[in-house]
Amino acid sequence: MTLEIALVLALVVIAMAGFVWEKFPPDVVALGVLVVIAVSGLVPVADVFAVFANPAPLTVAALFVLCAALLRCGALDYLSGSLERVQGLPYPLVIFLLVLLVAFVSAWINNTPVVVVFVPVAISLARRMRLPVSKFLIPVSFAAVLGGNCTLIGTSTNLVANGILVERDLPGLGMFELAAVGVPAALLGALYLGLAGRRLLPNREPLTATLSEDERREYFTEAYVPPGSPLNGKSLRAAGLTRARGFRVIEVVRDGVGIDVDPERTPLEEGDRMVLACLPSGIAHARAMPGFDFTAEAGLEQIATHEGVVVEGAIAPNSEIIGQSIGELNFRQRFRVIVLAIHRGGENVRDKLETIPLQMGDILLMMGTEQAVNALRRGDDIILFDRPPLPSVSRHGRIPLVLATIAGVIALETLGLVPIHLGALAGALVMCLTGCIKPKEAYEAVEWPLLMMIFGMLALGVAMQQTGAADWLARNVVSGVGHVVSGPSKPMVMLATLYVLTLLLTEILSNNAVAALMVPIAIGVAGEAGLDSRPFIIGVTIAASAAFATPIGYQTNTYIYGIGGYRFRDFVRIGVPLNLLCLVVALVVIPRVWPLQAP
Repeated sequence: MTLEIALVLALVVIAMAGFVWEKFPPDVVALGVLVVIAVSGLVPVADVFAVFANPAPLTVAALFVLCAALLRCGALDYLSGSLERVQGLPYPLVIFLLVLLVAFVSAWINNTPVVVVFVPVAISLARRMRLPVSKFLIPVSFAAVLGGNCTLIGTSTNLVANGILVERDLPGLGMFELAAVGVPAALLGALYLGLAGRRLLPNREPLTATLSEDERREYFTEAYVPPGSPLNGKSLRAAGLTRARGFRVIEVVRDGVGIDVDPERTPLEEGDRMVLACLPSGIAHARAMPGFDFTAEAGLEQIATHEGVVVEGAIAPNSEIIGQSIGELNFRQRFRVIVLAIHRGGENVRDKLETIPLQMGDILLMMGTEQAVNALRRGDDIILFDRPPLPSVSRHGRIPLVLATIAGVIALETLGLVPIHLGALAGALVMCLTGCIKPKEAYEAVEWPLLMMIFGMLALGVAMQQTGAADWLARNVVSGVGHVVSGPSKPMVMLATLYVLTLLLTEILSNNAVAALMVPIAIGVAGEAGLDSRPFIIGVTIAASAAFATPIGYQTNTYIYGIGGYRFRDFVRIGVPLNLLCLVVALVVIPRVWPLQAP
């Protein structure tokens, strides 16, 4: 081992630790690795920055735009609405059909938005069938992962692997090449989830299930502290407002601005307005409390009482409010709703809500008027669960154009007429020129942090190749397997070893990062053993996405983790058998479709 190889392997370990530690975002860690490689001289600077010419990230960006156009025109409304017809069927059959539908859609567009669209639909279906939502959401996420392995464009991981092959002048992945493994895995996965889901999936409900019917529907009203009020100078607790029956003080507004109130110490002042949340039975009690008035200042109209509803929603994967606290966002003024609780990692949080930085997949229990809730539903930051998303009626007429464009991109690549990166970019341009999506919406649809992470990991892959680190690892893999087995079974054991190693890494790291690391090693292992590299590339690409055993192995798993009230062990119990099922399918199919021996 040379010093350069040791340094590159140390960078690999540091990158993995950074991804797991999560102190910094994955894109920052990956770009930090790129900068270190360039500054240290491990690889010439020109070669490091040549990764920005790799077609994979550009293809991923263009497909994000195509996916956004498909979603905004409402094309998935028809498919998701079709699930309403299956509610009378037995649970195993419903899950089987749900998994197949989600997998089919996920084969053509990015997995994450598919799950975002189908989660409210699955929740609605669960409530109609009077079953816990936890029986439906893991199957939705797993279905998206299974479907993504059926086509080249099903997931960005496949495109990363394809980009590495193109960069090395190797034949790229065909549009339907992965389907030989992906389709059988999806069918068997749907059957497994349908049969085992009811027994292996937990019985858990979302936050609103813990509320009584009265608590689900409260009323907002405002109370005014008039001059001479006995409440003047008293804290909420001293005034008896923290233990009042039937209503709660949600916020104190002073001089038109909501203020931070310590119930023990902050004194009320004349002119303060208190926003109250009252149960139907508590309104009369609130109005009978001495010291505040439900009429405005002299000469102004009486303050109206508005009916409020309690809803819950998840922070969307690409929401602008991720990383900011409720206080920093001035949440009530921005969204006109009040956060009552936050659900994260299997726990409900009700204290210090103002200071908790929001994360993707956090579940917010909110209360607001019907108008405010409808406005929130039309936004992209929080996905509400009370009913499926509102259809995009105004763009339904463009659905045929969007579908024709996506079909054209697929057909041109399949026939070998136009490479996928050029076809996808042209398709995204057509979407913008025809008004199917606005240019601003197109830029917002691209997950730029994901692209930056891919660039950083591609740079690490270049460093592994040029310093010989990938070949060193390949020699040790081949040598290690050779000490255990020999003869005709050795190639199969190496294929299984690479698959399992990739699978273990992708359960804790980003699947794109794992693909960028493992594809070069797979090519090196095949070369060192004198075998055809294609089956090893296919195995690593499939394994890099087949993450079912942890909630952090795939973004869609992370997203539904809190929504379904899941625990870490729930993914292990239902996911490990599915991992083994996909492993068996891969080991049976790959050698038959892509012979291990070099031609």
